[in-house]
Amino acid sequence: MGPNAGKVIENNLASRRHPEQAFKTCLGIMRLGKRYDDKRLESACKRALFINSISYRSINNILEKGLDKKELPVAASSPAHTMPIHDNIRGPENYH
Repeated sequence: MGPNAGKVIENNLASRRHPEQAFKTCLGIMRLGKRYDDKRLESACKRALFINSISYRSINNILEKGLDKKELPVAASSPAHTMPIHDNIRGPENYH
């Protein structure tokens, strides 16, 4: 396991009020490294962190669909939540 897989495990443990509730999820994620391999698991965990979906189900789907082998999207240079320019769309200045 690498740093991304470790971060997924840490985040899963931290997301529960009682860390013991995340043990099965964490063990399942670590077991995915045996079914696929540690390199693919690390890549899948990196993608899961990127999309902010660190559940066992999400990581398993990433591995099953081979998304771990694809490049992560490059962050856009402009903010993701910019409004399109159009005559019928009012901006924030209209809502004071």
